[in-house]
Amino acid sequence: MENYPITISVDKEIHHFEVGEYAHHDDDKCKYRVYENGAYVASFTPDDHDFLQICQNPGNVGEQILHFLADKIEAHHPHGINDNIRKLKL
Repeated sequence: MENYPITISVDKEIHHFEVGEYAHHDDDKCKYRVYENGAYVASFTPDDHDFLQICQNPGNVGEQILHFLADKIEAHHPHGINDNIRKLKL
């Protein structure tokens, strides 16, 4: 899957991120990697209920921004963030 952009505005500060999805992730690795200005800043992994959890935060991104990012990534996948994986297992 191609990377896609996500823009978040917090306290009049605008952040432009790019999200990469790794469909063949292992349970011990992060599924979504987030980049800002080309640098890897954070990653997320889905829990058992398909809600994204913070996996890594090497860019020290603020917690509020991370939560907004998770919400927008989940919204980008309206049929569930693990939908493609479930189909492969069926």
